[in-house]
Amino acid sequence: MTIRLYDYWRSSASYRVRIALEWKGLMYERIATDLVAGAQREPDYKTLNPQGFVPALEIDGQLFTQSLAIFDVLDSRFKEPGLVSDDPDTRARQLAMALVIAADIHPINNLRVLQYLKNELGQDQDAIDRWYRHWIVEGLAALEAMADPDMPFLGGDQPAMPDMCLVPQLANARRFDTPLEAFPKLVAIDARCTAIEAFMRAHPDLAKPAE
Repeated sequence: MTIRLYDYWRSSASYRVRIALEWKGLMYERIATDLVAGAQREPDYKTLNPQGFVPALEIDGQLFTQSLAIFDVLDSRFKEPGLVSDDPDTRARQLAMALVIAADIHPINNLRVLQYLKNELGQDQDAIDRWYRHWIVEGLAALEAMADPDMPFLGGDQPAMPDMCLVPQLANARRFDTPLEAFPKLVAIDARCTAIEAFMRAHPDLAKPAE
């Protein structure tokens, strides 16, 4: 079996998928796609993924896009360990928490939006950073309220899809100097996750190209 991941080292959506692949113990080849250099807009890449986004995951010639859809196909093909619960109610709660990040925070804070704010709307870096932090804080406040204080992870007694979305989002929050004191449950969950070997192996510092 051949698995190829088209990703960018700092992309939080790519980071999620690297965590999922490592969690399942799958061997995969990383194909770096430099978003800053515009590689995602090149014709060859747009042929693979017409949206021009990362990540894209290829499994034996079949290409899959959108990080949460990739989570789903990984769980369908490689059952254990699971990324979401088989229990319908638990699964719905896990998906809801993952979507707070993947559907509400991330899309309006990704690189193309930040570049549009700067290049098309003429916003300075301070305004862009304030935009970024505003949407992170709003989303994390909801997620903090949704987190079960009696469980060590968002997913329950072990990490699941929402935890794999949370860790990259908190990494981004820290990169933009977002205050996290109001989110003690999330910060504690992040610390538990990042101490796990699979999460460590997916870290952007290990995916960053050598200079």
